[in-house]
Amino acid sequence: QVQLVESGGGLVQAGGSLRLSCAASGSVFSINAMGWYRQAPGKQRELVAYITNGGTTNYADFVKGRFTISRDNAKNTVYLQMNSLKPEDTAVYYCKAWGRTPRDNYWGQGTQVTVSS
Repeated sequence: QVQLVESGGGLVQAGGSLRLSCAASGSVFSINAMGWYRQAPGKQRELVAYITNGGTTNYADFVKGRFTISRDNAKNTVYLQMNSLKPEDTAVYYCKAWGRTPRDNYWGQGTQVTVSS
């Protein structure tokens, strides 16, 4: 069992920055990758970025050049540095951990990011 706790969301003006954190606990040895999704009201949840245990990263096209995903293995924590934020980035951001099988995936509770014009 894995537990994920997100933090760092808030209100920011367009062009500003936020840094999201996701701390994993429990059976962290079973995690193969961690990443971030987001979901705006009335919209489908979409993948933002992920990072594998080997350090491979992948980003959605709409955040390339603006967001950076990173990890601190000692703290079992993944980060999402969000720069040059746009109003369309407004959403609830969810941390996800991929386990050893497709049935061993875990989600955090979500953290709200609001970008004002």
